[in-house]
Amino acid sequence: MTNNNQQAFFALVRAGLWEKEVRLLPYGEVDYAEVMRLAQEQAVVGLVAAGLEHVADVKIPHIWALQFAGQTIQIEQQNMAMNQFIADLVAKMQDAQIHTLLVKGQGVAQCYERPLWRCSGDVDLLLSENNYQKANVFLSPLASIKKPESTYGKHISMTIDSWVVELHGTQQTELSSRIDRVIDDVQRDIFFQGNVRYWQDGNTQVFLPSPNNDVILVFTHFLKHFYKGGVGLRQICDWTRLLWRYKETLNHSLLERILRNAGVMTEWKAFGAFAVEYLGMPAEAMPFYSSKAKWKRKARRIFDFLMDVGNFGHNRDMSYFSSKPYVVRKAISFGRRMRDLFRHARIFPVDSIRFLPRIIINGLRSAANGE
Repeated sequence: MTNNNQQAFFALVRAGLWEKEVRLLPYGEVDYAEVMRLAQEQAVVGLVAAGLEHVADVKIPHIWALQFAGQTIQIEQQNMAMNQFIADLVAKMQDAQIHTLLVKGQGVAQCYERPLWRCSGDVDLLLSENNYQKANVFLSPLASIKKPESTYGKHISMTIDSWVVELHGTQQTELSSRIDRVIDDVQRDIFFQGNVRYWQDGNTQVFLPSPNNDVILVFTHFLKHFYKGGVGLRQICDWTRLLWRYKETLNHSLLERILRNAGVMTEWKAFGAFAVEYLGMPAEAMPFYSSKAKWKRKARRIFDFLMDVGNFGHNRDMSYFSSKPYVVRKAISFGRRMRDLFRHARIFPVDSIRFLPRIIINGLRSAANGE
């Protein structure tokens, strides 16, 4: 059963996500140290801090109000610095005739009521094949650290001025060919049809995927993490805010066709139920939402998994990465992946089986390549 601290935590997330009044008395005595731990674990400290401003029935202990305020100031400062870095980096790339899109991260943050309070991550750039190669050549001399390229996944990670920059030649999930064909279609729509929007980051126009395309990319990205290690609450919050921001302009018939072509409508409805039941998203703004009991049961199991493994598997013991030989590490990771799939089979029985071959093949490929 959900304990009172988890209930209070989610109540504060909802209040911060939608800027609404919240009452904490129904949850009894709240351990704010545990609420802080959960907020840090799920990378939503800023959302909880915003929620604390909307508490209407109790006085938050002064020490914890200061703790949340202090961390939120740090998040704000980091976001302002990251935004400036992105503006400068994209401007340099534009001057070099390298065309790129910002995906996830700071672009989606603009859909929040308080963009600077969203915990930031890496700088993820999506590029066409030609621009991907040009960006690699252009940015490599600027990098203090550069990891080996994942050639199959068209992914390069490098550190520039202390910021992690991820170059992506594709946003394929490697879960199924149906999903990846849809992702390819979305990317063609972006690169060749020019279906983009932009964020005015200082003096730089930073291009982002169009709302319909962005919704698909954000959803399939966190679905990939759900099946391959652990999804984070912040990723699902990003999805809800994106849907909310563009609720009047999304093409629902197109979105439904894409989801059905990808074969992930079941996942969409289950995570939609989670967003409504646990994150307080207005049901009318969640496309294809169903209030049937079966979706609420799936949402509960998603909640249990999310709480168990934490943001990107934060709660899992990863010490074996530094203490075990490569082959042993791969075996442990494979075992965890299989246990997750068996667990997910209680939520998505058909797709857990459908995705299994690709997950195994890609794991073997990564092992063979030493990745």
